Amino acid sequence: MVDQFKKRGESDLEYKKRVLDPLSPSFCGAKWYNATIWLGSGRTTSCHHPPAHFVKAEDVGQNYKLIHNSPQKKDDRLKMQSGQRPKGCEYCWKIEDMYTDKVSDRAYKSMCYSEEELKIAKETPYTEDVDLRTLEIAFDRTCQFACSYCNPAFSTTWVKDIRNNGPYTGLTTDGRDHFTHDHPHDQLYDFKETNPYVEAFFKWWEADLHKTLRELRITGGEPLMSGHTWKLLDWFRENRGKSNTEFAINSNLGFEREMLDKLLDSLDGIKFTLYSSNEAFGKQAEYIRDGLEWEQWTSNMLYLLESKKLERLNVMCTINALCLDSLTDFLDLMVAWKTIYGRHQLSFSLNIMRFPSFQGPCVLPDDLKAMYKNRLQNWYDKHKDNKFLDEFELNHLDRLIDYLEHVTVPHGEGFNRETAEKDFKRFYQQYDQRRGKDFSATFSPVMKEWYDSITLDV
Repeated sequence: MVDQFKKRGESDLEYKKRVLDPLSPSFCGAKWYNATIWLGSGRTTSCHHPPAHFVKAEDVGQNYKLIHNSPQKKDDRLKMQSGQRPKGCEYCWKIEDMYTDKVSDRAYKSMCYSEEELKIAKETPYTEDVDLRTLEIAFDRTCQFACSYCNPAFSTTWVKDIRNNGPYTGLTTDGRDHFTHDHPHDQLYDFKETNPYVEAFFKWWEADLHKTLRELRITGGEPLMSGHTWKLLDWFRENRGKSNTEFAINSNLGFEREMLDKLLDSLDGIKFTLYSSNEAFGKQAEYIRDGLEWEQWTSNMLYLLESKKLERLNVMCTINALCLDSLTDFLDLMVAWKTIYGRHQLSFSLNIMRFPSFQGPCVLPDDLKAMYKNRLQNWYDKHKDNKFLDEFELNHLDRLIDYLEHVTVPHGEGFNRETAEKDFKRFYQQYDQRRGKDFSATFSPVMKEWYDSITLDV
């Protein structure tokens, strides 16, 4: 549970004021004890908000713990110990700066660790290597989906799109070049090649990581399509009782039932949590997350809930401009399932997308943002006392409502809404052509009206 170290009855804001603020006004336990590591490219970050950074292969060859304890993270730890704000953590600063009573993700990321662990982190010299408690790894970018807000760095299907159809053109606000090339630097090694980052992980895992980790989570790409994932699952099966690490996996659930049975059989008797992604309903979900089949996804979700073999099933919602059109319908489905299967068997999170900025909520005109904000506010008011909703779920919804009302610039790298909305239309015109989709037939009349009103330079 994300809030396992909160006091009974304590609110998230009370936790922040009692535990984090005395350590420093910018402190976050994730910078010490949590990591996401993309082993296919040698990149790491402390959570999914800061941009990933590269670690040299020769360095991890000499010290495998550097796949987490990189020089940049150590510099960020020093800043947090002294109360300064690391630039890469801008997502949390933007949330906290809206109002003083808003709780950003650094609170939720810190609740995963005991108060003693957080105090030790505060007092540990920033130059020291720290043992992880929670880790998310991606072995490679193999994936059968090509979601609209994803890119070739995380999906081989996106790679095929770019290689077969060429780069997306005319996108002036895509400063990170998400859609202009096949991102070869994000997959440096083929599966059969020796990958020093994968080797570093397994060396650390065998040495002591399987003893210090509370949770290990595999992401991708689609991790069930990676041979390295199944190698690790074999380790768990063959070494039952040697590790108390709770295991989790991110999956798009775009598989036939046999794949799910294979996964459940491999982890039989092991504490196991599954994360899946979705944030829209029906045909809109299929449009946003190209490759997803709505009926298959919902069927597989129900199959997993019925199996009673999971510790918990989590749905990660990536909040983009398009999903707001049917987000409340999707949340209705989440509440219906939580009511049937229990508050603690299913949860959802609302993670506001910032990159690419022309797909984020800030690209929408004020009248549409206000309409979606009011729709979400009505949903919140209706469900705020629902006993099946967790506090952090309601807080995520509350901060999204405030975000839609108050935030006009998603990040500090420069943003112009009028320019971004032109890129929005340029992208989805090309997306429709490449993927055989139809924006106007998929979304609501008000979304279509805005889309049609966007004029492009000849």
